[in-house]
Amino acid sequence: MSEGRFLHTMIRVGDLDRSVDFYTRLLGMKELRRRDVPEGKYTLVFVGYDEGEPAIELTYNYGVDRYELGNAFGHLAIGVPDIHATVERLRAAGVKITREPGPVKFGTTVIAFIEDPDGYKIELIERKPS
Repeated sequence: MSEGRFLHTMIRVGDLDRSVDFYTRLLGMKELRRRDVPEGKYTLVFVGYDEGEPAIELTYNYGVDRYELGNAFGHLAIGVPDIHATVERLRAAGVKITREPGPVKFGTTVIAFIEDPDGYKIELIERKPS
């Protein structure tokens, strides 16, 4: 019997509209919900592929346009059906590609890495439809 369920990962963003556009238009997620909290001076936007599935919580703190990402956070991972087509589409949209598609070291899984507008690393993992 499970004790819990993974819900979301929160990342802080410097420009909420830019980040929502990146995750929805470029990565195909949906804006699932939004909560503006003026008294707390922040806005939360949850993006993901399906309601009820794990999501990304984009947190915008009023007046903060950049963050030090530090070296503890690794990356987000997203499965895509055709990694080469995805990377070319993202490249054409101006997305920074930090690792071209290719097999993972000592393996056969094909991966690539991109960066979101705030510099967060995103691993794309090819998942062919079954």
